[in-house]
Amino acid sequence: MTTLVLQGALLTRKDGEQLAHEVSGELNWQQNYATVRDASVDSQAIESFRQQFDFDINAIPSNFDVRKTGLLVTDMDSTLISIECIDEIADFMNLKPQVAEITESAMRGEIDFETSLRQRVSLLKGLDVSVLERVYEERLQLNPGAEIMVETLKHNGIKLALVSGGFTFFTDRLKQRLGLDFSQANKLAEREGKLTGELDGDICGAQTKADFLLQCCKQLNITPAQTLAVGDGANDLLMMQPAGLSVAYHAKPKVQQHADTAINHNGLDAILGLLQLSYN
Repeated sequence: MTTLVLQGALLTRKDGEQLAHEVSGELNWQQNYATVRDASVDSQAIESFRQQFDFDINAIPSNFDVRKTGLLVTDMDSTLISIECIDEIADFMNLKPQVAEITESAMRGEIDFETSLRQRVSLLKGLDVSVLERVYEERLQLNPGAEIMVETLKHNGIKLALVSGGFTFFTDRLKQRLGLDFSQANKLAEREGKLTGELDGDICGAQTKADFLLQCCKQLNITPAQTLAVGDGANDLLMMQPAGLSVAYHAKPKVQQHADTAINHNGLDAILGLLQLSYN
């Protein structure tokens, strides 16, 4: 039997009771979410319910024990934060539309991420490094619920890791700001205060993200089955495969299709509901 997690501002007890009745399950109402235990439901039925109700409906995989969760690994751009950093950097060169188009294509999985990243970074050649600080200070915002998620996970002893096909300039600052445990990203090469249009070192792409999750597990002496992987683009799919619970956060259709769960009506604090953790 399956446990469903229901979350969203438009979720009512009446809706919960109706859904529980339809799947022959038991409704449990919590402060920020509801669960339907012992539900008789398959993925096709869940998708049908998602079309019917304006709140998130997710089934927790039977082999994932929320009580043993030890690590959350999240993507950065459009996941932990609301922007695509490289698009905003390019805006200072009046190149945002061109770069954003490449970004979107890569996120949908239409073009190879590594190739797309090199194409986009090459367009930044000659840009003053000080622009990165302006993007961080003026444009970078955490997605709704991020701080509540981080603090509650910490309170429950769950470690946090940030991995990105973006840049260390931003992941390093977010790691320090939020008190995260691990981070990895790409490093922009610079010379005499200008970006060179190249990367310094190997690319942090899809396979690197997956390897990073496994490395974090090894350092924490936990299994991948004890982890959550959160992302929104095709570049996150390999990272999601070994995770005990994968979460598509306001994600591209391809990611929603392959992830265990999908958050479309809530902020990042909905991850706490998936783990059935209470929060204020």
